[in-house]
Amino acid sequence: MLNIKVKILIIFCLLLFNSTVQAKNPSELIVGIVDQASSILSGNLSDNEKITQLNDIAENNVDIKGIGFYTLGKFRKNISSEDQDRYADLFRKYFLKSFSSRLVTYTDPKINVISEKVVNEKYTIVNSILVATEKRPEVKIDWRVYTKNPDKPLIRDLIVEGLSLARTQKEEFKSVIQNNNNDINALFKTLEDFINK
Repeated sequence: MLNIKVKILIIFCLLLFNSTVQAKNPSELIVGIVDQASSILSGNLSDNEKITQLNDIAENNVDIKGIGFYTLGKFRKNISSEDQDRYADLFRKYFLKSFSSRLVTYTDPKINVISEKVVNEKYTIVNSILVATEKRPEVKIDWRVYTKNPDKPLIRDLIVEGLSLARTQKEEFKSVIQNNNNDINALFKTLEDFINK
């Protein structure tokens, strides 16, 4: 059985396939994403081709910069604008590599959208279920969709069985910085090491 962190990484990657979906609302966005994911993942592309497509699609449909600055937390206020730019670039590369590389071996996701709740004018939560198979149990997934621009909804977070991916990443980054005397360069090195391995 996959551990919860790996499950979160895999499921979050599914959202990266929204290249042509013209969603009228957040629920339609998620349905379109999952339909495209099933088609692409079951296709005959090589792993490298899938990764290339993932990266292009992710940059157009996921709020990578927003997620990145959220995960940096309070440390964002204490670094220079140059370091903020450096972090944004490193996080983008980290995000694309970590998620696309894990997804390429995953096939045929089946997710049923159950409901949606408008939190406010900026956010809607879409509730869904990852259908169980012989290899995995049913999993509850809540998608946090940023809807400030209704013509361009973006995924900001994924909550799997109550565990937020963005919050989990934020805690990991916080730990790296605090364990190195609050030196942001320690986080930069950790991200660079991952990107370059």
